[in-house]
Amino acid sequence: MNKKQKYLLIISFSLILITFTIWLYHGGEIFTKTQVLVETKDNLFGWSESKWVDQFVWGLDLSLAISSIIIIPTVLLYYLFGRKK
Repeated sequence: MNKKQKYLLIISFSLILITFTIWLYHGGEIFTKTQVLVETKDNLFGWSESKWVDQFVWGLDLSLAISSIIIIPTVLLYYLFGRKK
C-alpha cells in the first residue's frame, strides 16, 4: 500500500465516520424526517394539541446512502493508485 492509498483510506474513513457521528447527534433515527409531531399544551384550558413542525432529522438511510457514495469512488481510486506504471 503506497502513500496515496493510505491517505485515500484515511480521508474516506473519516468522512464516513463524520456522517455516522451526525446521525447519532440527530438522535439515531432509522429514517430521515422532515417534520416532527410536537404536542403543545394549552395553559388556559389544559388541552393538549398535536402539531407537525418542520424540522430535519438525519436518518440512518441518509448516512448509508452517503457512505455508499463515498465507498464507490474510494474503491476505484484505490485500485487506480495501486497500479504500477
